[in-house]
Formats: sequence, structure tokens, C-alpha cells
Amino acid sequence: MEQNLKEKTGKNLAEWKSVLAPKGFEKHGEFMGFLKNECGVSHGYANFIAHKFRESDAASHDATALIEAQYQGKESLRPIFEKLKSAMLERAPDVEVVPKKTAVSFRRKRQFALAKPATKSRIDLGLKFNDRPVAGRLEASGPFGTMCTHRVQLTAIEQIDDELISWIGDACREAG
Repeated sequence: MEQNLKEKTGKNLAEWKSVLAPKGFEKHGEFMGFLKNECGVSHGYANFIAHKFRESDAASHDATALIEAQYQGKESLRPIFEKLKSAMLERAPDVEVVPKKTAVSFRRKRQFALAKPATKSRIDLGLKFNDRPVAGRLEASGPFGTMCTHRVQLTAIEQIDDELISWIGDACREAG
């Protein structure tokens, strides 16, 4: 994100830090509100800038640790996850990757996808659509409940095909 920051927001990180320094904000939400509402920065970039300014960017180190823990003993699934993550990030520059204890959420204005190593041999990809029928490998949400409307079970990197990429793009557009 930092590479594209100036192009997408008009300022580099040092310039954003100098804008934020005199504000005296303490809470992450204060930074986010200012950057989004007063400066017109998208959610993803505002979050990035706020974390970097607050040096709570340790979240990125924690994020790496969370993902590592999710795939411990499931290393064969990691290339599938990495390809999914790349597909998500290519859909829009403001996609936010949010690792949690057992899954990784992808969001723009709202969550549109969730990747979770379900077993040692399968990743469940949850997608959230406004209105799409369940059909074929685009199954009902299953274990995701209301967090996602659909689920795709992935056991091989080749399953990340044009059809799945199209669904990811649709869900991403609907979320943002």
C-alpha cells in the first residue's frame, strides 16, 4: 500500500504523518474519521496511514503471526491462501486484509470474503453477495453463517480459476 500511497491519496507517508502530528488524536477511530471524512482517503488507506502513524503497525507483525499459526500443520494450503490473497488485492487498491485467529477477512467498506483453513486439506472461502443463487461449487455459506452468503471449498490451487476470480471480483465490487 505504501508504494501506491502518494498516487492514490496525493501524499506520501511522511506527508500524512506531518498532517496528523498536530491533531492530537489518541484513538484509531479519530484518525480514521479525520482521514476519511476531512481528507477523502479511502477506508483501506486511512487504516494503513493511521496504523503507521500510531506505530500500531505491529498489527502487521501480529497479522503475519496469526496467518502462520492458521497454516501450521496445514502448510500445503498456504500457496492456495497466497493466491487467493493476491486475487483479492488485485480487485481493488483499498482491499483490507484482516487476519484473525482462525480466518482472514477481506473487506472494503464491508467484508466481502473470508478465507479459513477448514481442514488439513481444504480452505473454505466465504463470499458475501447481495443477491446470488447457490449453484454448483458456489455453495450455501455453511459454517460461515451470516458472515458470508456463499462458500467455495478449495483443495487445489488450480481451483482458483477464472470463474472463482470473477466471483471474487463481484463480491469485492458489491462491498465497496
